[in-house]
Order: sequence, then C-alpha cells, then structure tokens
Amino acid sequence: MARLPAVLGTDDLPLAELCAARIDGELVAIDDGWSPIDEPDLPSLRAAVVALRSPRALVIERLSAAWVYGALHAPPAIAQFCVPHRSRIAVISDHRSIVREVTIDEADIVDFGASRCTSVARTAFDLLRESALTDDESESVVAALFADRPGLADEVQLRFDEARRMPHKLRALERLDRARLAGSVRQAQPSLTR
Repeated sequence: MARLPAVLGTDDLPLAELCAARIDGELVAIDDGWSPIDEPDLPSLRAAVVALRSPRALVIERLSAAWVYGALHAPPAIAQFCVPHRSRIAVISDHRSIVREVTIDEADIVDFGASRCTSVARTAFDLLRESALTDDESESVVAALFADRPGLADEVQLRFDEARRMPHKLRALERLDRARLAGSVRQAQPSLTR
C-alpha cells in the first residue's frame, strides 16, 4: 500500500474523509492542510502546509518562512511567497496569499522536497527590513530565529555590512541589535521542563 503524503489536502482526499479522520484522531488540521497525528513537526512539514496555498512552485518567505522555522506559533493568516525577478509570473489573485518579485540567489533558497523556502538568514534579513511590521513584531520574530541558531546574528550582520543602497538600513540595523540582545536572553533562559 502506498504511503499518503505527510500533508494532505482536498486534492488528496474528500473533505468529508479528512474531517472523519480528524474526528477519529488519525489526522490533525494545520492551516489549510491535514497531517497524521504522529507526523513530526519539522520545517519540511510546515513548508508543505504553507505550499498548499500556492497554485505553483513559489518560494515561501518572510513571516510564512519564520513559521516554517519555528519562530511563530501559528502560520500567518496571509501566506507570503516570492519569486526571483528573472521568473516571470502572472498575477495571482488570492486574498490569502501575497507574491512579490525579489532579487534572490539560489543559495538563499532551501528545498524541502517539493516546497521551497528562503533560508533562515535570508528570512531574518527580510523581516528586519519589513516596513509593514512594527519594530516589536520584527524584533520578536527575529529574536526567536536567533535563539537556537548561534552565529546567525553575525551572518545577518554581514549581509547588512555588504549591502549597498538599502532603504531604511539604519532602522533595520537598530532592529538587528535589539533582536540579537533578545535572542541571547532567550538562549540563556533555562527550560521550564528541567
């Protein structure tokens, strides 16, 4: 018997069967997807869940990528995707997704099977520059990314140091300093289960 994918959608099984399996305790609903209850909560699973919202192979970015990497407790209501400038795409009219064209290197993209996501460093870099987020929102998410990843803050700092002609760079660097401090505090806190 063939194994079902780790994340199911209504393309895989009818909604009634998915709901019945959830009631029976076999599946759990995650955003627009359904997953077996014993499936480990890994970035690859989360990336597959977010990818259900895209009609084609797009790159998961910003807050959606932060959720993939575990910096948010729940996926954002509006999924965020990007494509490289060199990729021509038609307009996607979906009120639950945003797609933007960006300058991005292949080294900044991580493959999770059929799903693609910006790297942790690129995600932090983008969130620090995101003008739609308040300073507190940006810093708390980036601090969560920094908490379990030693050296990530230095990698992001290097990106800013090498960047030229970046709008609002000073604000992003101030956010970076505060997120670095908050991330080191989170890293130093003892676990509550000890």
